[in-house]
Amino acid sequence: MKLIVKFNLALSVVFLLGLAGAGYVSHNVLQDNARDEILQNARIMMQGSLAARGYTQSQIAPLLQNQLKYEFLPQSVAGYAATEHFNELRKQYPDYTYKEATLNPTNPRDRAADWEADIVNSFRNTAGQTEIVGERDTPSGRTLFLARPIQIKDPGCLRCHSVPDAAPASMIARYGTANGFGWQHMEIVGAQVVSVPMEVPIQRAEKTFKVFMMLLVALVGFIFVLLNVLLVSLVVRPVNRLAGIADRVSLGEMNVEEFAVKGRDEIATLSESFSRMRKSLVHALKMLES
Repeated sequence: MKLIVKFNLALSVVFLLGLAGAGYVSHNVLQDNARDEILQNARIMMQGSLAARGYTQSQIAPLLQNQLKYEFLPQSVAGYAATEHFNELRKQYPDYTYKEATLNPTNPRDRAADWEADIVNSFRNTAGQTEIVGERDTPSGRTLFLARPIQIKDPGCLRCHSVPDAAPASMIARYGTANGFGWQHMEIVGAQVVSVPMEVPIQRAEKTFKVFMMLLVALVGFIFVLLNVLLVSLVVRPVNRLAGIADRVSLGEMNVEEFAVKGRDEIATLSESFSRMRKSLVHALKMLES
């Protein structure tokens, strides 16, 4: 097997292993970065909803307290305000969702779906769990969800959710007495769930990966060709020429041309050594003839 073939086989194996390793690592890094970006978007959405809740509870609810005697205004409820705030956002980003999923809600729209109920029960069954992150398939594509528990930490909430007799009459008139009661202090009754679509960041990561791999393959191909050109011009051709001269000398042709290589590399050293050997051989043959 020729030297150039051995070199190319070894180089090909190294390059293929390098491409496979770089592809595996870069793909995982890009996918992880995309997921981190999605999760960061979900956290921002969650914090926006929490800000809407806090604003409503601290500034809006006190202003409407007296109005509750005559008419129940859901705008005074922090959870309702957060949901409406997010609904305005969904007019521009319909694939983003926010829900205060509750097992026994006052407002029927907050009732937890089966998968949301599983999240709520996970919070209820796992003490100290403050956050759940997961993925699920939806009709619009795969989404990442971020969930945090809704826990009754403020005893004042029980005024509307302990027993129907303690609730404002205006709230009973609006929602009835069938739902939203029996809550206990420090009980986890639901979960705030933000869902963020994964398609765009994942597609962006895949596109970046393809561009990166194309550039890497092009670079590897360029290096492969360059190394072959250097090997042929600096090693293979000089060695082949030197081998041809040596073959002619071995057949008794002593008047072959000199093979001089400029420089101080290994090929030049080999050429000088061969020239000295040929001269010594010619001199020795002349001495024998005389």
